[in-house]
Amino acid sequence: MEGNNVRLNKFLADHGVCSRREADRLIEQGRVTVNGQTAAAGYKVTERDSVAVNGKLLQGRPSKVVLAFYKPVGVTCTEQDRHAEKIINDYVKYPVRVTYAGRLDKDSEGLLLLTNDGDLIESVMRGLHRHEKEYTVKVDREIEPQFLEKMAAGIYLRELKQTTRPCGIRQTGRYTFQIILTQGLNRQIRRMCQACGYEVRQLKRVRIMNIELKNLTPGKYREVQGQELERLYRDAGLSNFDQRRIE
Repeated sequence: MEGNNVRLNKFLADHGVCSRREADRLIEQGRVTVNGQTAAAGYKVTERDSVAVNGKLLQGRPSKVVLAFYKPVGVTCTEQDRHAEKIINDYVKYPVRVTYAGRLDKDSEGLLLLTNDGDLIESVMRGLHRHEKEYTVKVDREIEPQFLEKMAAGIYLRELKQTTRPCGIRQTGRYTFQIILTQGLNRQIRRMCQACGYEVRQLKRVRIMNIELKNLTPGKYREVQGQELERLYRDAGLSNFDQRRIE
């Protein structure tokens, strides 16, 4: 990238600081400097520029890393929050800084993808790409056929003023079902269930695209490598990634 101008939010994402959207917020808050000067929205930089976040200078662009992490119930999807009892950094001690590609609410558990690749974060988080995310869910009362039909067809969420996309759903027990979403509205499954008169008692994400939770236990993580990683990038529309930076 040396010699090529890129937008500052992409530069921060490529260095594993955060997503582009969060980078925009950091810039707006005056927490990013370029060559000692407070940056403004729309700045363009190169690797030759001196970029710092909260006074900490960013070093050379690191190799790309993707981790599959089992977020336990009670952990907040944030890296720094003095009000949160437990955060991701309490569990993930990795030598390269990584951030999450898509959130899970505090009361939910399961798979999170952690990476320092801003392009991958953007692809996974953007609902318009319709990447699949699979969940297992337990509700507070016995499941009726009409409930599954309504959930599958799409439900209007008044508080969000949106109708959910049609989704795949199948019952797995008297109180349990599996659901596959292609969008990521805030607390979507909980809101959908509530709109149908059900309350979620347990919610676990078991798959994001081709990455599965597998035998991970709460609080543990594994590196995504080899063919599994190649397929993730291919499905994310990032097939031209630099393999040397993945190794």
